[in-house]
Amino acid sequence: MSEKRPETTADIVSRSRPLTGAELARKRRRESRYSVDLAGHMAECDANYHRLLQLFPGLRDQSEMNIALHLTGHDSVVHFEVVEKGPYTTLLSIAVKAEGEWMALAAAPEMTVRVYHDARSAEVVSYHKQNRFHGVYEYPNNRMRQRDEKTQLNRFLGEFLTLCLERGASPHPIDF
Repeated sequence: MSEKRPETTADIVSRSRPLTGAELARKRRRESRYSVDLAGHMAECDANYHRLLQLFPGLRDQSEMNIALHLTGHDSVVHFEVVEKGPYTTLLSIAVKAEGEWMALAAAPEMTVRVYHDARSAEVVSYHKQNRFHGVYEYPNNRMRQRDEKTQLNRFLGEFLTLCLERGASPHPIDF
């Protein structure tokens, strides 16, 4: 056992040195880094896959489908179109076509979603003609994307598909 007395704050301060500007900036960056919640992100993508299949059950067989969306007096149509098919994946385009000016002002969602049938997952790969989203961005960046842009886009897809499930209807009569 050591018989040395415990260090006091004055002892510690007397041996320390002030951080330089570069060291301080590095320390702040390390402390403020964003880390991806991978389990949460994958859960959202998996839930999006199941929402898509509820809305578009013939995803693997049909090439397109429309859903009427009625929101407080504003009518629009959500158009799902299969752009590319593979044995394990499908590339799906989702666009909102609105009657009137309200959606033009609100920037109607237009996105491309990669559907992974083997993994039962769906992920946004482009949004308003922007693509190649990274998991994490340093902020600020050239494109001014949020640190968790990819996570936010997939969460938005989930909220949009939930809206379609709750408020959507088939624009054509359904035969039983």
